[in-house]
Amino acid sequence: MMLSLRDFWRRHRRKVFVTVGIVGSGYAFYRLYFAHKERLDALEREFEGQREADEHIKAQLQLHFENIQRISDSATLPYVLRNLRSRLFEELDFSQLMERLMHGKGQPNILTSQEKLELWERLKILSFTRTASSLWATTILNLYIRVQVNILGRHLYVDTARGLEISFSQDEAEPLDRLGQHEFLASANYLSDCNISSLILDMQSAATDILKEKHLRDPFTMADLHDTFARMLQSFMSGPHHWVNYIVPETASAYKELTPASSHIGESLHPSATGKLEQLVVETRAVLASDDFSRVAEIALKNVTDGVMEEVRPHFDGGSSNGIPLAKILARVAQLSSDLLEEPSRNRYIHIIRSLPEVELFYRLLYANMPLAP
Repeated sequence: MMLSLRDFWRRHRRKVFVTVGIVGSGYAFYRLYFAHKERLDALEREFEGQREADEHIKAQLQLHFENIQRISDSATLPYVLRNLRSRLFEELDFSQLMERLMHGKGQPNILTSQEKLELWERLKILSFTRTASSLWATTILNLYIRVQVNILGRHLYVDTARGLEISFSQDEAEPLDRLGQHEFLASANYLSDCNISSLILDMQSAATDILKEKHLRDPFTMADLHDTFARMLQSFMSGPHHWVNYIVPETASAYKELTPASSHIGESLHPSATGKLEQLVVETRAVLASDDFSRVAEIALKNVTDGVMEEVRPHFDGGSSNGIPLAKILARVAQLSSDLLEEPSRNRYIHIIRSLPEVELFYRLLYANMPLAP
């Protein structure tokens, strides 16, 4: 028996070694393959988890984006427009001017022909000034406030995701964050509080230059009216974004120094919150000074101007194809400013701006891709 085994071993030894080698190699390959497969499965699970986390973040960003828009539409914008209307109508009050003209009409000897002409010329310039100022301010402030709220909203969302628990809560444990938010949103009144007189003077200068050859008895068409507003807005918007300085302060502290102390909350910001507030203002100015915002503003101003033309069309219907005397449309021109500064819920021009796809796309991209400091 032993001899036969030795003989078998001697004759088949090489085959046995080859077979064992093959089996061993196969087993090693199997272990290697199994380990590699486990690593692939683990990576797939990790990628899937990351994908689900990314989808969750995107969904949360979308929800937060929609909430931010509601805050802008329901709270910030109505307050700012009410303040703007009050300041603009205070600065451009026609009541005394109209009263003198009415007295002059009823009692011809009160005013000379030259005095009447001067009053009508002043009424012409102020009517166009007030409506052009209202058109520009309503459009740009609407766009600006949405920039402002989107910047603040994204900061709050990212800070919350980092565990800093910043919110709009009135909890006294977090007064600094609440105060910083209040100060930032309150700066939307910078135009009304600090620069309304400068805006009016610039618009009045544009109106005077453009209307200097338009006499009160000259026929005025809808095309003339559209061209007048378009040229006034173009004149005001031209230059290296100087108009940005009317809307947003260079620094938050500069705005606070220019506004009455009574408008501030009686608490002081912590230095760290002050730094964050300044960062928000810098980011806001950068967005408003960008080419993308300029393009969106141009589109919005054009569409609001077209909307104004639709509003005054009935005034021209039935008249001569050559137009109607300029003096006869001044009252309607002046009335347009009230329509432009109407409450957002009843303001057709605000709805025109909101419905523009270019505007919506701009804010979605701004909210999703805004660079934030680490």
